[in-house]
Parts: sequence; structure tokens; C-alpha cells
Amino acid sequence: MLRLLLTRHGESEWNAVGRWQGQADPALSDTGRRQAGLAANRLGSVDAIVASDLERARHTATIISEVLGVGPVLVEPGLRERDAGEWSGLTKDEVEQQWPGYLDSQRRPPAFEPDEPFLERILAGLAGIQERVGDGDVLVITHAGVIYAIERHLGVGFERMPNLGSRWLTDHGDRLELGERLLLIDPEDATVPDQI
Repeated sequence: MLRLLLTRHGESEWNAVGRWQGQADPALSDTGRRQAGLAANRLGSVDAIVASDLERARHTATIISEVLGVGPVLVEPGLRERDAGEWSGLTKDEVEQQWPGYLDSQRRPPAFEPDEPFLERILAGLAGIQERVGDGDVLVITHAGVIYAIERHLGVGFERMPNLGSRWLTDHGDRLELGERLLLIDPEDATVPDQI
């Protein structure tokens, strides 16, 4: 049985200023690097660590890997964040100025990655972990959008995920099962980015 601890990366420089990242590749902020270290000190043992190929996830995973002595970090591009298209790098206010009413009506710009291909990519990425790792407990450093998509796919409504927030996911081979949500750092150390 494969158990995956899907975890949002530490705070990035764009999280800190409320910019929608999508597949842009800003680095971790000082706070994000500290959060990763704190999370590493709280984690128990894991059999492997996997990360999205975006810098903020890979760096978070590398910090945790060094503390836990588990590695190398395996990279899985299928678990990168949704492409935000024209909204990448913008704040909520900038989106509202350039696309009035889109946020309230749940519309997205033309290059925004649609739900179905996004979910297909994520599920293929999870299957890739199964092929590479097999059974065990795996820490997966990914992105909030990836976790939200899996939760939605498995019938769970939206709830904002802080940096270093996590959700257990069990891969039974023929089905996925959601486990509990948890926070890998103390609440006072957590950040909840003000992004869309």
C-alpha cells in the first residue's frame, strides 16, 4: 500500500506578496525556508520524498530531505501547479482590474489550464510515484492547486491550504482514498497566501 503525504511547499517570494504563481518559478522566501526546516523537525520517518519540478517545491523537499537523511528527492513534473495563464504574477486586484468580474463569476482567462487536463496530469504523476517507489509512506511536496484538485476529485469541498499544510492520500491501486488534513508546523509559523 502506498501512502502519500501531499504537502504544500513553504512560502515563496510571490506568496509573500499575494501574486498568483501558477507555473512561474519564484524562489522560497526566508520564511518558506524556515517553515521547511520546522516541518522537517516534526516529520516522522518516510520511505521517499517526491517533489514537483518547480523551485519552491524542490527547495522545500531538499531542506526536509537533508534534515531527515532521506534522498535523493525524486522529481515528478506531473505534480507541478496549474498553469495560471495570463494571471501568472498578478495579484487579485490586478486580475480584477484587467478581467473585471471574472473572479466573482469563476471565469478564467484563455490560457488558464482547464480542470480536466490538470486532473489527468496529476493522476498520471501519482501513478508515476507508484511505479518509482512502490509501497510505503512518501512525502510529496507539491502545490495547493494540486491538493485542491485531488480533494475536489474525491468529493471534498474547498478549504484554503496554508504553506506546509498536508493531506494524506492512500493509493489502493484501484482507488484513491483521502485521509486527514494536517499542518506540519505550528499555526503561528504558518502562512496562508492571499491568492486566488
